[in-house]
Amino acid sequence: MRYFDSHCHVNFAAYDGDREETILRAKEAGVAMNVVGTQKDTSASAVALAEKYDNVYATIGLHPVHTTKSYHDVKELGPSFAEATEGKEGFVSRGEVFDTKVYEELGKSPRVIAIGECGLDYYRSEESAKEIQKKVFIEHIELANSLGKPLMLHIRPSVAEAMAGKNAYDDALEILKAHVHPADGGARVPGNVHFFAGDWATAKKFLDFGFTLSFTGVLTFTHDYDEVVRNAPLDMLLSETDAPYVTPVPHRGKRNEPLYVQEVVHAIARIRSEEPETVARQLAANASRMFNIQL
Repeated sequence: MRYFDSHCHVNFAAYDGDREETILRAKEAGVAMNVVGTQKDTSASAVALAEKYDNVYATIGLHPVHTTKSYHDVKELGPSFAEATEGKEGFVSRGEVFDTKVYEELGKSPRVIAIGECGLDYYRSEESAKEIQKKVFIEHIELANSLGKPLMLHIRPSVAEAMAGKNAYDDALEILKAHVHPADGGARVPGNVHFFAGDWATAKKFLDFGFTLSFTGVLTFTHDYDEVVRNAPLDMLLSETDAPYVTPVPHRGKRNEPLYVQEVVHAIARIRSEEPETVARQLAANASRMFNIQL
């Protein structure tokens, strides 16, 4: 495998019509993928896909927005939730209590390579939801410590908090520093900050903590994150699609898929003024190291 999509969701309803074809298209192009769960159902389906296809791995966890009832995109669980939105596009999450035993059982599969996506999402959250998110985040960290698997972080600040200078990234880092610890005397569990969207000062805090940063196709249509991509050590970066979302150029307007992670790798190479093949090899090596897999 020449490329690794470190974060995608081909387990979502958006792929119900052509899931296998999507996975096999990626395999033919030398793309392996990490399929990420967002609650019990999608975590279980991620594991099932990983156990069926040799270019698929799984991450299991409860997305912070699913810790309470909230409004979400129809691409995740499909149109069957439409009635709950009173005609609006999307669906209402039922909210889920983090069941450690369920996720421990899923984590026994050798195809599970990380715990998440977990963390803090303040973008649309009510103030009361933040404390619930923090509690569930800590439960994920404890599970990762117990299983000795890396964390896959979802951190999204609100616009107002980002402008105020203290936001979800700061809160997440405080929690990580307090709760990430060696399991059974081994090394501290590593982690990746999925879809990093902070500035260089914030990026450096996570890099100094030893966590990698992953970037999506957003690099192909905005320069907002060029400074971070250029300044970060190449061996601390990962590529991802977050498919079916944020489709890169030149595929804008279409549903995203893991095959398009190649465009992300090329964008990273362009921003850093490095050879695409050199960047692709290093990013694949980074994924192998982070997730303890052989690509």
